[in-house]
Amino acid sequence: MIVYAVGELLRQWRKRRGLSQLDLAIAADVSARHVSLVETGKSTPSADMILRLADQLHVPLRDRNQLLLAAGFAPRYAQRPLDDIALSGALDAVRRVLLAHEPYPALVFDRRWNIVLTNSAVDPFFAQVAPDLLRPPVNLIRLGLDPRGLASLVVNLADVRAVFRSRVARQLAAAPDATLAALYQELLSPRSEEPTSERGDADVVLPMILRVGGRELRLFSTITTFGTPTDITIEEIAVESYYPADAESAAYFTR
Repeated sequence: MIVYAVGELLRQWRKRRGLSQLDLAIAADVSARHVSLVETGKSTPSADMILRLADQLHVPLRDRNQLLLAAGFAPRYAQRPLDDIALSGALDAVRRVLLAHEPYPALVFDRRWNIVLTNSAVDPFFAQVAPDLLRPPVNLIRLGLDPRGLASLVVNLADVRAVFRSRVARQLAAAPDATLAALYQELLSPRSEEPTSERGDADVVLPMILRVGGRELRLFSTITTFGTPTDITIEEIAVESYYPADAESAAYFTR
């Protein structure tokens, strides 16, 4: 395991964001020379300076803790279980979002796409999934692409795989994660035998098309996250809410 100094870690994040030292200095309202001295280890930054630079670099809370530890400071951000009493307000808000979205499906997943919570509209779809795929942690990508999962229901599977691929690639570019990278290599890396996309130019948003009970359901989704999290768990969860893309699909859920 390679242990990096805080300056090297900050340099890696700056490079990942495509910023020059001057760009970062202007954004953080410090001198470019100071950024250079910090990155080369010739100046020891305070904890507040580390967080100031990390904020401009959009470093996730989990990685901000790593920056602080690398500089010899205590972590600032807690990571509690979602059912911890301290997160009860946030958990209640998430449950309200899920409930309010019924009769349409909605679910909550973490940074590695493991499903944390679902609403009752998801249950009928999970009823058709192989039991071993529903053993915790249930991974949304694996569930969606496995033929024993939801893949057998998805008409435009090439489109859905391409959406997963794009979203995970952006995640990895923003904040590398070994587990997520392994999942990408296993399930999402492009293959020569992969079918071509079935995307229609008439679609304003790309729907997921499911064949259920002899009919086709067309759904699109939105992602909701907390805007100002201070807990790692809360920062890393997202609510994906599915909406009917046409009247026929809406009728299926509301009948």
